[in-house]
Amino acid sequence: MIEVLLMRTSLSGLAPGLASRPAAATLLAIAVAAVGLGPAASPAAAATIPAGAGSYSDSRPAGTSGPTTNTGAPVTPKLTTAARDKPVPTNDWWSSLAYQRYGDNPYSTPMYGHPLTYQAKASGLEVGYPTTPAIVGDGRQYEYAHKADLTVGLSGLNSPDTKADAWSDWTVTPYWADGSRTFRATIGHGMPFVYAKGSGGDARITTASTPTVFSDDGNVLGITVAGHHYALFAPTGSDWNVSGTAITAGLGGKDYFSLAVLPSTDALATYRKYAFSFVTGSQVAWQSTGSTVKATYSLTTEAKEGTERGTLQALYRHQWLHTTDALTPYTYVSPRGTMKVRESASFTTSQKNNGVVPALPASSGVDKARLAGYLNEVANAPDPFSGAADTYWTGKALGRLAQLVPVADQIGETAARDKLLGLMKGRLQEWFTAGGASEFSYDKDWKTLTGYPASYGSDTELNDHHFHYSYYVYAAAIIAQYDQAWAADSAWGTMIKHLIRDTANPSRTDSAYPFLRGFDVYAGHSWASGHQGFAAGNNQESSSESINLSAGLVLWGAATGDNNLRDLGSFLLTTESEAITQYWFDASQQVFPASFGHDTVGMVWGSGGAYSTWWTANPEEIHGINVLPVTGGSLHLAREKAAIKRNIAEMERENGGPAQEWRDLLWQFESLSDPAAAKAKWDGVNGNYEPEQGDSKAHTYHWINTLNTVGAPDMTVSGDLPTSAVFSKDGTRTYTAHNHGSTARTVTFSDGKTLSVPARSTATSTGPGGSNPDPEEPGPSTGNTFRLKTGGVLTTATTDPAGADTVASADGVNRDGTPYRPTVYEVKKVNGKVASGAATAFRLRVDAGTKVGLAPQVRVSYDLTGDGTFDRAETFRYFATDPVNGWEEYTQASGAQATTGSLGELKNGTVRLEVWNALGSGTSQVQTGTDAAVLKIPYV
Repeated sequence: MIEVLLMRTSLSGLAPGLASRPAAATLLAIAVAAVGLGPAASPAAAATIPAGAGSYSDSRPAGTSGPTTNTGAPVTPKLTTAARDKPVPTNDWWSSLAYQRYGDNPYSTPMYGHPLTYQAKASGLEVGYPTTPAIVGDGRQYEYAHKADLTVGLSGLNSPDTKADAWSDWTVTPYWADGSRTFRATIGHGMPFVYAKGSGGDARITTASTPTVFSDDGNVLGITVAGHHYALFAPTGSDWNVSGTAITAGLGGKDYFSLAVLPSTDALATYRKYAFSFVTGSQVAWQSTGSTVKATYSLTTEAKEGTERGTLQALYRHQWLHTTDALTPYTYVSPRGTMKVRESASFTTSQKNNGVVPALPASSGVDKARLAGYLNEVANAPDPFSGAADTYWTGKALGRLAQLVPVADQIGETAARDKLLGLMKGRLQEWFTAGGASEFSYDKDWKTLTGYPASYGSDTELNDHHFHYSYYVYAAAIIAQYDQAWAADSAWGTMIKHLIRDTANPSRTDSAYPFLRGFDVYAGHSWASGHQGFAAGNNQESSSESINLSAGLVLWGAATGDNNLRDLGSFLLTTESEAITQYWFDASQQVFPASFGHDTVGMVWGSGGAYSTWWTANPEEIHGINVLPVTGGSLHLAREKAAIKRNIAEMERENGGPAQEWRDLLWQFESLSDPAAAKAKWDGVNGNYEPEQGDSKAHTYHWINTLNTVGAPDMTVSGDLPTSAVFSKDGTRTYTAHNHGSTARTVTFSDGKTLSVPARSTATSTGPGGSNPDPEEPGPSTGNTFRLKTGGVLTTATTDPAGADTVASADGVNRDGTPYRPTVYEVKKVNGKVASGAATAFRLRVDAGTKVGLAPQVRVSYDLTGDGTFDRAETFRYFATDPVNGWEEYTQASGAQATTGSLGELKNGTVRLEVWNALGSGTSQVQTGTDAAVLKIPYV
């Protein structure tokens, strides 16, 4: 339960979700007193390290503390000699291997790799595969808690501790040594295998209960423990011996063996093929090209026996939704929903780039005089920073000011703009100069930069650096938009880059900071706790503050001409956006257990999720903590408008009515799906409310009234510049982009619209899209592009009248992935060769009217020879419609859900498109006979 974890861990991993409530302050004071956190000794004099015009110290300020155990004792990384000089990525799924938070546990707390879970102990590595969720905490938390099915190690192994020996992007190798034996085990996200190496003893597997042997072939043994199937692989020539719960095998002079969790007993032959293809590393490579972000996830392997270098990987939902790579039929259970297995050492995902804009576009819906009044209230406040002293609350205040600078500029309030910029510069420069009341200090042991005064364990537990520093990076990006000289490396840019290197370092060779400290590239999101010292694994509460860092990187990179940092921000934001959609908001309603009675969680844990926060059970803050701060980086949330509506509805049910404390945050959140409803709530109080401490009336007024005028973000269209966005209302789109560059440029949107943007300016245009140059977006019919025609026909003709077909009801049963009474469109006698690099694309307009909970879904199939057998089938993720009359656009950007077979040359072939309702109890409609009802096949 969350409450128990809080008491035990002194608010470890506390997401700084505005814990300004008196109860939270009291809880923090009690927790600190309970564990005796006190100042650690500090050197008499600290050196100052210059960084452009700024500086940081190489030793903590007097009276402060760095990383400690739970009793307040200083702690250094728990690493082997081989790893000692390598920056350790704290805030990871396995960080308890390196960070000994509890003095009585020199091994690790449970680590959630998925599908397997692990915990180090003296005799080796516990391995489990939790498949049944438990609902705990009065129904507020679901968890697939670690429970050991078996322990893998060596006979007689009794190590006094476990250290981190090696790691890569999502794998880690813990190390045991007891003087006579050494043992290593490589584990990772998505890995069904544990790859073991040892010396000084036989391979030993100790099972939690007497195993059932379902296959025995000498060095390959299949067993079932607690209903889970495992395969054990010893070197060729060895033989497994089963005696009760002890299973041993001599290694015959070798030093390796492995085990795997099997999706079924009949998968043994497939898994056996890769038993000795040992994973040695993992790496992601990303690329932002135009309006698309692609990422390739690769494992490196070595063949311990034979020549096989392939492997098996289990993809999370946020990955397999966005890959067209072939997947096997094998699946695993996880706290993140179904994981699907790929038989390869790599896979690639592709998503639309979620744009970030410095501000929403100018609109006629904003009263400039009223907005100017709100702006001046902030700019002329006696204390614009509201007494903020520590890193987090200073960051919040900087974020509040940063949001208003481009808004003031937009309406010509240059005096307010410049005053806000001056306030931000002054406060940042104070923090970026060592020796004052606030400064940053570098810890050479942990390879981290910590701001003092610190807060929420950012110093003693290395928590939340990405949350805190996100505001500094974002504020600096806004300053750089108006004052490039201030952001130069010779001025204050070097200090910003230190914060970026601490939190989101793109380099794997930087000796000063680890690669992407808090961002778990395979899990798809960041982690908050620096030490991961919980039975439930690591956690993250405020996913939106993690997004704030990514958005800041996009804007900082764009403003300073660093396209690599800009594209890193796009990769992080786009990836985490899908993780948030699936794992925090359960937008597809396919992740949370059916027994968990909530539509959202405030916190994601390694073991599951919790409808909770660290400091309160108030529904407004549970729902709002994954919204704040609302910025031009928040637009990605609008991809799932139905999920936003469910989220707001649940908050009001749990709250007993509309929001009161964080009403402004939740109004702005609601406006991403229903601007009119949000504006009605704003108008109902007419500005008479207390803003959330990181927001302002000026920002909320501008946000809500702008979206009410231009419409909610249209996430079906994206621009080829990361600092662009599209909005739609009543069939009219508004296109906006900010050009940070020194020369004018033309931004091309995926619907064919082009927008000329002057240098260092924002441009906005309203109207229909133009031609369609994007090969991934279907446009007017050509030889490989077909319109849907009423009567079940796909045609290249462009003269058929517009119409609509009815899509049958799912009859209240979940039909996700399986066509049910589909509306079918076909074209026969198609010839063509596969176009290199192309993929199936479609654009449909669908409408559920006022029906709730419908979800049209598409499958495209290819019968290559027209013999009646479909050789290739691509099933796309369903589109959750809103209960409002009007067409909505559904495209292949929703992501591939499943793909079978391979594409090949079409010789008198048949192409089929099926549309059905995956969810709900009502019919919907699909448009026909227009250029908004097309299928484009990847053929020439």
